[in-house]
Amino acid sequence: MTDALKPRDPKDVEDAVRWALSEGKALEIVGRGSKRALGRPSQSDMTLDLSGLTGVTLYEPEELVLSAKAGTPIAEIEALVDSKGQELAFEPMDYGPLLGMSPAAGSLGGALAANLAGPRRIKAGAARDHFLGVSAVSGRGETFKSGGRVVKNVTGYDLCKVLAGSYGTLAAMTEVTVKVLPKAETEQTLVLTGLDDARAGQAMSAAMGSSCDVSGAAHLPAHIAFRFPGLGSKDAATIFRLEGFAPSVVHRKDMLAALLKPFGAVTHLETEHSWLLWRGVRDAMCFAADGASGERPLWRVSTAPARGAELAGMIPPSAQMFYDWAGGLIWIAPLPTDDAGATFIRKAVAACGGHATLVRAPAAVRAAIDVFERQAEGVAALNKRVKESFDPKGVLNPGRMWAGI
Repeated sequence: MTDALKPRDPKDVEDAVRWALSEGKALEIVGRGSKRALGRPSQSDMTLDLSGLTGVTLYEPEELVLSAKAGTPIAEIEALVDSKGQELAFEPMDYGPLLGMSPAAGSLGGALAANLAGPRRIKAGAARDHFLGVSAVSGRGETFKSGGRVVKNVTGYDLCKVLAGSYGTLAAMTEVTVKVLPKAETEQTLVLTGLDDARAGQAMSAAMGSSCDVSGAAHLPAHIAFRFPGLGSKDAATIFRLEGFAPSVVHRKDMLAALLKPFGAVTHLETEHSWLLWRGVRDAMCFAADGASGERPLWRVSTAPARGAELAGMIPPSAQMFYDWAGGLIWIAPLPTDDAGATFIRKAVAACGGHATLVRAPAAVRAAIDVFERQAEGVAALNKRVKESFDPKGVLNPGRMWAGI
């Protein structure tokens, strides 16, 4: 068990990093710990716990902008903006239950550091697309700021985009600014049942190519569909979410139902059941029961939507899986093996294109194999140079994403 440093303010964070530099120590950067088991096991001497950096420092609903200290619970942020009829449009998923942690435990800074996105990714983008500004401390022990409080405010390098998805390997964020958007008045979900994976992919492609403004498209095969809340189906279910003002949703629902009619009978879910269902899709809730026991490893595979069913067809049928992002995101839970299924999953990704991330596996497995997609030589060299620019001594989260970086 490593010792922990718990700074009270940004100056404490800077002092902690400078101390680590002077002592030759490595720091594990932790927000609230909900994603601590995601990535390679820690190779650090001490933990820099940022959970003490909490509180909203600015919220201007009329300007659609919010600033908060990086350790602020994301549940607190969501409750605040919801009270003003707004939301985080990138719909950040909650990794906690998948990794044996409590739900709603993540931080805003952690969501940005992991570049999270839920089913609305196909319409609204990921966290990086809503990340406006940041204050952070680099591995050099230097405090820097980037961006600001409006969308078009960047001159020079947009460091927010660099930090999003860096998993704390480049800098310890202390304060962040994000864009918020109006929350939809209502939502409904259309459901097609009984489609195989390939036919479901065709239906999702047709829906996404229409003018119906679909904000979520997923396919839940029969072996997993019954585990999703709000659905009540024992057959495969292909689902489509529509959000917005009530009259618009009703109109688009009728349009989409007519478009999907050749694929089978169409039913729909009203707002409450729709919300429960998409929350389950967002958080891959069907796999959460294995979070504490770790019985099955879990992979998050991204590919071109048109090739999702092809890629899944290369995976042994004993694996459990479902599709999000109109077929472009596949959650795969294979049976346990020495490499957590990496051999056949990496082979499938190489054949179809895309990348795969090992979300859950024992620490020994995560230390032995690539957790994130292995990079091409040129990209790996570029990432190494970026790491050396921010953190030349390897003080921050060393080896969290790739060995030696």
